[in-house]
Amino acid sequence: MNKSRTILDISMSVDGFIAGPNRSLDRRLGEGELDRWTRQVESFRVAHAHTGAAVFGRRMFSGGEGAWQDDPNSDGWWGDDPPFRYPVFVVTHHVRVPVSRGATTFTFVTDGIESALEQAQAAAGERDVAVGGGASIARQFLNAGLVDELRLHVLPVLLGSGLRLFENHLAEAPRTLERIRTVSSPGGVIHVNYRVAG
Repeated sequence: MNKSRTILDISMSVDGFIAGPNRSLDRRLGEGELDRWTRQVESFRVAHAHTGAAVFGRRMFSGGEGAWQDDPNSDGWWGDDPPFRYPVFVVTHHVRVPVSRGATTFTFVTDGIESALEQAQAAAGERDVAVGGGASIARQFLNAGLVDELRLHVLPVLLGSGLRLFENHLAEAPRTLERIRTVSSPGGVIHVNYRVAG
């Protein structure tokens, strides 16, 4: 029987930013369009072929930072047919009923990342759980030692400013990463998988 893995799955620029400058509701990742590769449906499906559920932070669900964040009842920025096709568990402080869009249901979890991961693992079965960000959720999972693999989708762009994944708030203990897979997709995007060894 295959064991489900928890995979931190995130797009970033070559210089380490997971969101560029000038973010807005229409451009949730700002300049640089770091999510543009996900619009290539086949590339997205290949990268997520074994994913059975995901965990997001509230900002990842609702579209970044800005005035729209003040609305805890936002329907999110993903539109009527999100690309996931599996359950997504959103870590938040706001209690609300699940939101269904197309083949994706967003369930809101108010009791922390461990609870969100447990629910995602139950929903995923033997398939993987993707931790999709944003940066705060990603760092919380890394610091708690809950990540089995790190999957980076590196876009060929230098942003110079924005939101860095590894800028601060990571636990001080060094971690060894073992590269287990590297593939490329149209547009020069490099997909690199690392096993978190320690």
